[in-house]
Amino acid sequence: MPSKLTLEGALRKMRVELSDDQAQYFLSTDQQEVAINDCVGSDWSIRYHGTINCIQCNRKSNKSFSQGYCYPCFKSLARCDQCIMSPEKCHFHLGTCREPEWAEQFCMQDHIVYLANSSGLKVGITRIDQVPTRWIDQGAVAAVPVYRVATRRISGLLEHECKAYVADKTNWRALLKGEPAAVDLIAERERIQNSLRDDFSALQEQEGLQSVQEIEDVGVTRIRYPVASYPEKIKSFNLDKEPEAGGKLLGIKGQYLIFDTAVINLRKYSGYQISITVTSS
Repeated sequence: MPSKLTLEGALRKMRVELSDDQAQYFLSTDQQEVAINDCVGSDWSIRYHGTINCIQCNRKSNKSFSQGYCYPCFKSLARCDQCIMSPEKCHFHLGTCREPEWAEQFCMQDHIVYLANSSGLKVGITRIDQVPTRWIDQGAVAAVPVYRVATRRISGLLEHECKAYVADKTNWRALLKGEPAAVDLIAERERIQNSLRDDFSALQEQEGLQSVQEIEDVGVTRIRYPVASYPEKIKSFNLDKEPEAGGKLLGIKGQYLIFDTAVINLRKYSGYQISITVTSS
């Protein structure tokens, strides 16, 4: 007899964990959460009901901004400011942050600058307590920290300098087509640190010795994903144009569900009122 799983509510990004070296996924709404690694190979049906509720204030919205917010929250929340995408533009120290208390909790905390192999070598930043969540969300198969710094702004300054030597973007289509070629992340970390020696020293002098530190004694984190097979061609579902999506689930990687019909980035649809049915034979 086939078994059936149903999930309803306002969609949230998938919660992730790392168990040994295996990414574990949990499908989440504002009402429910279920583990879904074992659902690879099952038939899925996703239906969007035409309503979006802001993930901050729950206000109904005709459009989602910054992956789940209504327009008033998008314009007022610090987490939606331009410095989230460009952390070197952080203006907390100027006294102009939209939400200073929120920034104290999330931005004025230790961050790392890291190297990851997702669709190839890339540089990124994340708050220290978001390791390895950030790496899983980006679909990295391996990652290693390069610097530990005292604030998000400093991590952005270092990341900006790293861009002269390594990309900062993930090719999402390549990510979903298969495993990337192996990269020696330890050697790449040494290369970046050597290349940025003068910039690093200048930042230490400016911010203080304890605020900017190189990392040398932390090894590579490797991550496996629940993917049975990859599609030959990549096309994506768009719930704003077609409210139904699904098919046979081939795998889960990053924040994507990979179906035999197309892929869908669930994080993009945070706040969308949906119903999901999973049928296993």
